[in-house]
Amino acid sequence: MRRLLILAALLSLHAVSTALAQTASTVTKTIAERVAGLRKLDGYMPLYWDEASGRLFLEISRFDREFLYQVSLAAGLGSNPVGLDRGQVGPSAAVRFERVGPKVLLVQTNYGFRALGAPAAEQRAVADSFATSVLWGFTVDAAEGERVLVDATSFFVRDAHGVADRLRATKQGSYRLDETRSAVHLPRTRAFPKNTEVEVTLTFVTTDTPGPLVREVTPAPQAMTVREHHSLVELQDDGYAPRRFDPRIGFVPLTVYDYASPITSPLETRWIQRHRLQKTNPSAQRSDAVQPIVYYVDNGAPLLIRQALIDGASWWSRAFDAAGFPNGFQVKVLPADADPMDIRYNVINWVHRSTRGWSYGESVVDPRTGEIIKGNVTLGSLRVRQNIMIASGLTSPFDGRNGSCGFADAPEAATLVPDASDEVVTGLALARLRQLAAHEVGHTLGLEHNFAASTYQRGSVMDYPAPLVTVKNGELDLSEAYATGVGAYDIWAIQFGYGQWPAADETAALARGVDDGLRRGLLFVSDEDARGLGTAHALGALWDNGPDPIDALKQQIQVRRLALARFGLGSLPDGLPLSLLESRLLPIYLLHRYQVNAAAKSVGGAMFTYSVKTATGPSPTPVLTIVSPERQRAALATLLETIAPPFLALPSKLLELIPPTAYGYGTGTAEPFARRTSAVFDSIGAATIAADFAVSALLQPERAARLIEFHGRSDLNPDFDEVVAAIVTKAFGASAPAATPGAIARAVQELVATRLTELASNDAAAFEVRAGARQALRLARGRLSARTDAAGVVLRQTIDQYLRQPTPPAQTAPLPTPQGEPIG
Repeated sequence: MRRLLILAALLSLHAVSTALAQTASTVTKTIAERVAGLRKLDGYMPLYWDEASGRLFLEISRFDREFLYQVSLAAGLGSNPVGLDRGQVGPSAAVRFERVGPKVLLVQTNYGFRALGAPAAEQRAVADSFATSVLWGFTVDAAEGERVLVDATSFFVRDAHGVADRLRATKQGSYRLDETRSAVHLPRTRAFPKNTEVEVTLTFVTTDTPGPLVREVTPAPQAMTVREHHSLVELQDDGYAPRRFDPRIGFVPLTVYDYASPITSPLETRWIQRHRLQKTNPSAQRSDAVQPIVYYVDNGAPLLIRQALIDGASWWSRAFDAAGFPNGFQVKVLPADADPMDIRYNVINWVHRSTRGWSYGESVVDPRTGEIIKGNVTLGSLRVRQNIMIASGLTSPFDGRNGSCGFADAPEAATLVPDASDEVVTGLALARLRQLAAHEVGHTLGLEHNFAASTYQRGSVMDYPAPLVTVKNGELDLSEAYATGVGAYDIWAIQFGYGQWPAADETAALARGVDDGLRRGLLFVSDEDARGLGTAHALGALWDNGPDPIDALKQQIQVRRLALARFGLGSLPDGLPLSLLESRLLPIYLLHRYQVNAAAKSVGGAMFTYSVKTATGPSPTPVLTIVSPERQRAALATLLETIAPPFLALPSKLLELIPPTAYGYGTGTAEPFARRTSAVFDSIGAATIAADFAVSALLQPERAARLIEFHGRSDLNPDFDEVVAAIVTKAFGASAPAATPGAIARAVQELVATRLTELASNDAAAFEVRAGARQALRLARGRLSARTDAAGVVLRQTIDQYLRQPTPPAQTAPLPTPQGEPIG
């Protein structure tokens, strides 16, 4: 037995030595010998293409020197819900090559944990405490001195962007990469002095039934082909100084855990993300830039669109001029021979999808410093068409001879003069496109959203703007639908992020600049304090207008009534099926939805700032102020007007114009009204959807808890009991009705009862909130006591059942709200 073990060991050693010898022999070739006859792409990291074998070789001469590795999607799927768009930026990292014998490892440094400015030993102790990541391992194919050649085909021809994972996450099928149908895409594989770019064609296959979104946009959905792009980019090691982050101005932060910080100081160090920008004359207040920030507009965008994108993106030049860089920001058209995936170009991509969706402003960022290496904007082409549809519904411009289908009680309709051309419609759409280009470019300059800016003279393009429609002499006026140019907040933010001062003066100059903006009321409210229905900031809202959200809702109600009074055949171009009127009606009928959300923020709302302690106290002050009782009650009263049947009802003449969907036209819109009437338009269902905006906003558990909290601080503030009582009174009447209410009123009552039941059953809601919801149900049940109609009796029995045994009863689920964001 012992002899057998010794023999086995000897044989194993022989096998290992043979393998090592074979490996060594393969590396005895020089690079020149190995690449003889291959096509060379010379640049930052030279590439060699072997046409015969379809393999791509990479020459490596820079070991233990970091560079940026970034992956993007060059050609996408074209479906917004899946989220795999042309030009989409994927993961990026600071990486380095390490050679270990016959292997080359691609190692990603962990820059989240550091010891900034500490001695080398201290820095090494932190680095060794946290894991790094080896992203890939290569085998040396040939070598010359410090240079090696590796076969990089498998590294590049892989799903580095995570397409298959995304398809699974969106339930589109279990796709896998088919290497036999994947290859290097040579037309977009290039090498430049400071970057090497490799693009690959990848085909994903599935044996499952492909998901519906893939089937919509792929000619053979069992085999879906996209292109991914790899960038290997030189990182600069000097000349860039990180700038500290300040929560009062909305820059994207880069957070580093600094273990060299004093133990009495915070562990986190935060820098803003921004482009590198330097003056040719650093001592001058105004100076040309050494290298200006240049953005390139997609040359594949139609000419009219392209000019709008150039105009909108160019608004930022004013902000940089104010920051001391008269030529610091420029916009050009992408040269015909340029690759938009090339890391050297900041690009505004014009992307086509099968449905409209979000646009994006993404950045490739140096994880060491927060320096933005590339700005990459993705604008969806269908959003401009949504603006055209909204403008068509508001103005009904296509055929004035067709008249209007107005409300009997809306005499203002007679004063509305239709526009005989589509200039207003086109103008509004292009105005929105300019603003959208400026907004997404702002993200790639380092700026976050500012959802308070709409409340102070359109202070920032980084807010989400609704079209501002006013009423003048009884007519709808869209002349100032969207702002032109960056706002005061934008100029202030760029000054903070990109302004330059002598190093000794920078800290004081930044502090003075921040104080100046705060004194001028340039309030910043982030996504976290604006997006949710239950968020607390009274001025943090999306798609809203005006300094007073309550007055703005009142105006929006008036605008909606006038628009609906005009709505009819004139809202649709000749030659289209009348069923498409529904798609134009939807955004007009629900025109108030976002301003409802904005006004609801005043109920149980507060005004607050991201205040910072200074030597003189909090800055800015006051830190937090509860919305006054009078304004809370005014907001509540206005909101409840939107659940009244007269507000929700559509005229019968209009309903008679909307037939079921025309053959061959599908639904006519990506976001139709849900219905319970089969093909026929469900006006009662639409009414409950519209009413639910105010009901759900007011019954958010966080808002309810704040109402109780703020009432506890002062009994002058409305309590949650007061709010739910007002909702029940509006929906059910002040006393038990003798007559049977109409169909819309009954539907709203069922909606209110359902939402109150959900809140009373919400384990995450505060106890007093659930108790208040149950008490409101008792009040509603009392208002139903005299009802003898079937709906009234059953609703009363349903509430009784729940109050006796508080488990959610079987109720008809409210119809889902049509997708609204982005509104265009």
